[in-house]
Amino acid sequence: MGEWKKLAVKDEISQILESVKSSGRRELSEAEAKKVLQLWEIPVNRTELAKDMNDAIRLAREVRYPIVLKISSRDILHKSDAKGVKVGIGSELELRQAYDEIMKNVAAFNPKARIDGITVQEHLPAGREAIIGGLQDKSFGPTVMFGLGGVWVEIIKDTSFRLAPLTVDEAKEMIREIKGFPILAGTRGEPPADIDALAAIIEKVGKLISEFPQISELDINPIFVFNSGKGATAVDARILLGDGA
Repeated sequence: MGEWKKLAVKDEISQILESVKSSGRRELSEAEAKKVLQLWEIPVNRTELAKDMNDAIRLAREVRYPIVLKISSRDILHKSDAKGVKVGIGSELELRQAYDEIMKNVAAFNPKARIDGITVQEHLPAGREAIIGGLQDKSFGPTVMFGLGGVWVEIIKDTSFRLAPLTVDEAKEMIREIKGFPILAGTRGEPPADIDALAAIIEKVGKLISEFPQISELDINPIFVFNSGKGATAVDARILLGDGA
C-alpha cells in the first residue's frame, strides 16, 4: 500500500470509527467491521445491509445467489443463538421465507432488540475455519491472537498470542504453535491450507490494532482458509471501541 493511499485509507477508517462513536455505540455493525477490514486489504465476503425485504431482494440480485442472511442488531451478540442466520439461500422465494423466519426468531429471542436490518452476504464454499483476534492489553499493549475458528475456539481453547505489530514470519510461528496445526497442515491426504494467506491476515490485523488504539477488541471468526494458493476470507467480524490513546 503506497503512502498516499495508506493515509487516505487511515482517514476513511477513522471516519467510520468516529461515526460509530458519535452515534453512542461502542460496537461496529458487521457490515461496518467488514468495511474496515476491506479498507485494510483483508479479504472479506461481500456484505450489504438491507433495511427491509424489498431491499434484501434487490441486494441479493447484486450479490448473486446463493447468499447468506444475518440479522444486524447491536443487542444480539451471537446471531446463531437467536436463530438469526440462514445460509445457502438459492432463490427469491427462499429469501422471502428466510427473511420472515429470521425476524420472527429474533423477536422471540429478544423482543426489545434494536434491529438495523438484515445483511445480505456472499455465500462461500466451506474452508477450514480459523479465528484471529486483537486487543489493547492493559499490561502489554496491542496483542494478536490466533486459533482454530468456529466452535473449536470455545471447546478446545487452543490459541497462540503475539505482541503487535508483528512480521509475517512471526505470524507463521503463531499458526504452527497451536495443537490443531495438523488440521491446517493437511492430514490423511488432505491438501494443506493456505498458510501464507492466513499469516498475511494476522500481520495486517496486528498493524490495524497498532495504528488504531481506539479499537479495543477485534474478532474475525470464522475466517475460511482454503487450500494452499486459494487464499483465506473473513466471513464474520466484530470490532469494539474503547477510549483510544
